Amino acid sequence: MTNAFAFDPKQFDTAQLDSMFFAPARAFAALSVDFTEKLVNAQLEATKAYSDTNLAQLRRLVEVKDAEGLKSYMEGQQKVANELTERLKGDAEKVVALQQEFAEESQKLTESNVKQAQESAKEATETATKAVKEAAPKAK
Repeated sequence: MTNAFAFDPKQFDTAQLDSMFFAPARAFAALSVDFTEKLVNAQLEATKAYSDTNLAQLRRLVEVKDAEGLKSYMEGQQKVANELTERLKGDAEKVVALQQEFAEESQKLTESNVKQAQESAKEATETATKAVKEAAPKAK
């Protein structure tokens, strides 16, 4: 006796499953990994710049030997604070740009996948309709 509900892997369409589910998931995962890599690199660059600035300031402070040196150091702090403010602003803008790029690419990917799914559904409907029309006269 044969089982009418047995799974036949030869009849299973893996290409359709891949195109509708796995390919979009892989594309989104790749996009996410690229975004994460860019974001981590931006954070590492910023951290290095801030660390370098702080270490340079500590070295300048250690070199202070008199009141005139301290005055010069303190006057330089305003310049450093302005530079850090500008750097922070630029870093924030970079992160916002990365997030906007990710959102736009995600939206494009989603729209493409929805369009492809609609086309696949339309093709499947047309194929099923054709099969029903061909089978109807034979059933009589």
